[in-house]
Amino acid sequence: MKTIQKTLLLLVFTMLTTVLVMLAGGAFAQLPEQATGIKPLLTGQKIPETNLTDKEGRTVNTKELFKDKPTILIFYRGGWCPYCNKHLSELATIEAHLKSMGYQVLAISPDAAAELKAATIKDKLGYGLYSDSQGLLSRAVGIAYQSPEKYKSLISKSSGGLNKDFLPVPSLFIVSRSGEILFEYINPDYSKRIPADLVKVVAEFYAKSN
Repeated sequence: MKTIQKTLLLLVFTMLTTVLVMLAGGAFAQLPEQATGIKPLLTGQKIPETNLTDKEGRTVNTKELFKDKPTILIFYRGGWCPYCNKHLSELATIEAHLKSMGYQVLAISPDAAAELKAATIKDKLGYGLYSDSQGLLSRAVGIAYQSPEKYKSLISKSSGGLNKDFLPVPSLFIVSRSGEILFEYINPDYSKRIPADLVKVVAEFYAKSN
């Protein structure tokens, strides 16, 4: 009798596990078809804890990244995007001022670690670049959407083959040490970015408020 009960319990557990895995997989796969369909986290909510990869290929945890300093957190499409490169270069001009107020500047993209390392050297960027090739953070923040077909070969190549289906909507967040979103700028039109001067003003406001 006990053997039968154990067998039934094992069968039920296996069935439940299978259903949960299927549900999780389905939720992970369900991305908006267009950038306008995203549902990002709002101010006051916390950035979910997940892992990223730094330019040296090391795994880093977002909670550890945020804990020491408030963060200017940038999501961009990749080093292949001219709008992203222009915006990152513009933000680099205020990086020293942001750091003087106690901020750190982190930029996240689906690009592979090797691509990030090359970009850091080529563009002489001082802030941290991190890889989210599988989209764990972009999806958790709610800014990932299905990549248009025309970009799929680009994103696959730049991510080392890990990303074949998503793009992040270019976004900028100001995040507290606890991971709380204090400010966000998200525009589904990838050609529209928040100006560096406005980032500077907003960052100054929150630096004085905290």
